[in-house]
Amino acid sequence: MNMATTLFKLTPLEALQGVTINAAKALNKDQRIGRKQADLALWDLTSPAELSYGIGSNACSMVIKQGKVIVDKRSSE
Repeated sequence: MNMATTLFKLTPLEALQGVTINAAKALNKDQRIGRKQADLALWDLTSPAELSYGIGSNACSMVIKQGKVIVDKRSSE
């Protein structure tokens, strides 16, 4: 996402869509992934730009895969 925003001048939202919605579409999985199956990553951020520019940091606070919480950094605080 950082390269997309800095080198190719995409907005942070466009870059986020490129690695999520449009990536599923490019892999011909958009009818299932994101519609019927949606794994989630919850980020402790205030805007998509923080995802693009936060190199070396990991603001992911929770991951839910197939309906089960597999990472929850909030519980360790």
